[in-house]
Amino acid sequence: MKQIPIGISARHVHLSEDHIHILFGEGYELSAMKDLSQPGQFAANETVAVEGAKGRFDKVRILGPARKNSQLEISRTDAFTLGLQPPVRESGNIEGTPGIKVIGPKGEVVLEEGVIVAARHIHFHTEDARKWGIEDKQRLRVRVETDRPVIFEDVIARVSDQFALDMHIDTDEGNAAGLRTGDVGLIVD
Repeated sequence: MKQIPIGISARHVHLSEDHIHILFGEGYELSAMKDLSQPGQFAANETVAVEGAKGRFDKVRILGPARKNSQLEISRTDAFTLGLQPPVRESGNIEGTPGIKVIGPKGEVVLEEGVIVAARHIHFHTEDARKWGIEDKQRLRVRVETDRPVIFEDVIARVSDQFALDMHIDTDEGNAAGLRTGDVGLIVD
């Protein structure tokens, strides 16, 4: 049986080092509030505000460490509130996506692009993927048994020696299926 732990991903932002310095001050380094499921990743103590054409969210958590490019990951419901129409994309694939204003305690940054609804995906450690015959970028189906059972289609497999086994969906998907972080899904053929 191919059981996968599920993590529900709330709205969050990844920032480049340059943008961290603009938003929080030159030389500023993020501090970890708690470790995340993926090795080396953390939820920072720091938050920012994000502002779109129609709305704003305060206290949006930053996930660290710093990334090459800044990006905001939100749910479809968040997108309506902000007045945006971001595509569903894999994290890091931000070309041609909507932009957003990011506001920190020391400054502001206007991202020309970088807002996405993150595609549902599973992080596989290379050994887990090999054991289960899963290849990087393979599309999978995952069944969850809750009071509102559902099969998630088109779940992207991401395989790396740097990953720990974990499926990521957004809050809209988690709420629709009645899931909580720590629940499990089953890969179905």
